Amino acid sequence: MTPGISRRVLLAQRPSGMVREEDLRIEQVQVPEPGSGEALVKVLYLSIDPTIRTWMNDAAGYLPPIPLGGVVRSLGVGRVIKTHTDRYNEGDLVMGMTGWQDYVVAGSGGPAETSAMEVLQAGTDPLVALSALGITGLAAYFGMVDIGRIVRGDTVVVSGAGGATGSAAGQIARIKGASRVVGIAGTAEKCRWICDDLGFDAAVNYRTDDVTARLREACPDGIDLFFDNVGGAILDTCLAQLAMRGRVALCGAISTYNDPGPPAGLRNYRILIPRRGRMEGFIILDYIDQFPDARSEMMSWIDAGRLKHLEHVVHGLDHAPSALNLLFTGDHNGKVIVEL
Repeated sequence: MTPGISRRVLLAQRPSGMVREEDLRIEQVQVPEPGSGEALVKVLYLSIDPTIRTWMNDAAGYLPPIPLGGVVRSLGVGRVIKTHTDRYNEGDLVMGMTGWQDYVVAGSGGPAETSAMEVLQAGTDPLVALSALGITGLAAYFGMVDIGRIVRGDTVVVSGAGGATGSAAGQIARIKGASRVVGIAGTAEKCRWICDDLGFDAAVNYRTDDVTARLREACPDGIDLFFDNVGGAILDTCLAQLAMRGRVALCGAISTYNDPGPPAGLRNYRILIPRRGRMEGFIILDYIDQFPDARSEMMSWIDAGRLKHLEHVVHGLDHAPSALNLLFTGDHNGKVIVEL
């Protein structure tokens, strides 16, 4: 029997707005014992992503809602400490759906098994595995390259540009030959960061600037590609400024995730007709088979200093709820990660 106690953060009730203390509860259980074909993983880091908030709602999406009383679902990185399968060796660093808990049992990887985890290469930095080379970085890559179909000379606008996905998307646009990259962010610090450190050409502070006027100034010939992480009014504003055959890649809609009811409709969607525009959403899970090639290309950019990344690390499992709320207050730069 594996000794010890494992803490688990459970969903106590469906949140309304920002996640509050009463929406979750912490439970202590015995550390599980792995069975045949399984391994025990000590969770080291949690990936904090906006989609976690949507999973807390009672609505079906690309994954089912977290059940009441269930462990909060999230991606994480951990270390194998006991194994009864050839798939994992003791000491392996693995990444998968760990959830908000100290320990998780990893499966052996059957055809439809969601508990199977990816074994990371020796020497992998777990923070980079969850940020630039994780689902946020990969969403930026495939959203820009496949959905956005970026071409050399494009004028690109990225919303949520100070976050993990947006900051990567803008840099990838530059690497792929965009002539102009403009980021929309919510603080002066983020606007300075994406321009001074990441190479964006201009930044728009949606809290203090006249967004419409600033975008017209920064993109006088219109927007060829809009990479959207926030939805809502920002999406509507950028739709109105699409260039001929402009494209919109819908990666997220974080501005609406805490709204109690359905989001307001778009007023400017009809511009897609005369501009011959295209707006398309995507889910990163659609690209799993292409992850290795994308990571290889992105790693070469990181090694060359062309793709920069920043992690905002919060310490302690009990601080995971406040870390999730950081995504909505904007009090962070780059990728939010919880270190257990």
